[in-house]
Amino acid sequence: MRITRLIGVRSALAVVAVAALVAAAGCGQAPQAGGGNSSGGAASVDAGFKIGLLLPESKTARYEKFDRPFIEADVKKLCPKCTIDYLNANQQASTQQQQVDTALANGDKVLILDSVNYKSIAGSVTKAKSQGVPVVAYDRLAEGPIGAYASFDNEKIGELQGTAFLTAISKGGDPKRGPVVVINGSPDDPNAALFKKGMHSVLDGKVTIGKEYDTPDWSPDQAQTEAQGAITALGAKKIIGIYAANDGTAGGAIAALKAAGATPVPPVTGQDAEVAGLQRIITGDQYATIYKSIKPQAEAAAGFAVALATGKKYDGATSTVDSGSAKGVPAVIVPAVTVTKDNIKDTVIKDGYWTVADICTAQYAAACKAAGLS
Repeated sequence: MRITRLIGVRSALAVVAVAALVAAAGCGQAPQAGGGNSSGGAASVDAGFKIGLLLPESKTARYEKFDRPFIEADVKKLCPKCTIDYLNANQQASTQQQQVDTALANGDKVLILDSVNYKSIAGSVTKAKSQGVPVVAYDRLAEGPIGAYASFDNEKIGELQGTAFLTAISKGGDPKRGPVVVINGSPDDPNAALFKKGMHSVLDGKVTIGKEYDTPDWSPDQAQTEAQGAITALGAKKIIGIYAANDGTAGGAIAALKAAGATPVPPVTGQDAEVAGLQRIITGDQYATIYKSIKPQAEAAAGFAVALATGKKYDGATSTVDSGSAKGVPAVIVPAVTVTKDNIKDTVIKDGYWTVADICTAQYAAACKAAGLS
């Protein structure tokens, strides 16, 4: 995947562009996503139409708690008479392919698709286009002729993770003083490859990687098994840190370390700013996570969807992306930030992503008080 920033934007313009998109569509001028990769344009905001929302799984807290309700609310702002056909693939690529067929049979005019497997979904994306139904790739790219893309700079996220991890293990001395373990995400997820690339660009040559794994389906259980194998091979007390690509795999890695008697737990990273990950950061079991503000991403997806379905013009995309047969696809790329114990209050809590009450349950009350969160 190649992302091109059109006018040197990173963070502020991404949000500004989304705001402009929402404002334009709210005035009855839903924007066109642009590019020559989409069809659509036959629907009407005044009459309303159906939008397919296809999310990949429900194990990760973000999808049901944030992505789905945010997208549904943003669609309603732009198109009050529109309806959402929501489908969740539960991490099954074949199920998602069937769900695309269902959405097309239901007469959905545009699809917002977060792919389970970006390669195997290509045929479904092509089928949708052939029927005049454009596809907005959401969070993860999908192969095939997508019409727009709303996500994060995933290679940059990997760089943030790698930098946080290097900072953490360097606090104990030479970052090459012992082996580290790398637990990447799912090989079926294009974002995982970008996280991995960004992480390696920071860590290669600066740490000693003892074991590295790609984790099918981002499974915490599989991550725990991988960490256990690394501990057996390398020794629990010799491992100086574990890079884990998200908070679920971080939880599995930490469980393996604790079961092996690694106390204190060496630095472990994560991603997604899940409550469990933040609680582990508060207690010191996890060093860092990555906070990705889903709200502007959801706003962009909703705006792109209404734009593509109605064929209105919009020139506010901040980037373009090349993916397979899709060239110069308009995109909104939202920034992300590293979260440690020192800035939880100024990031996820300040933004209203989680509240102190969400994080500081009775079990974590003392740790929260010590961290200044009570």
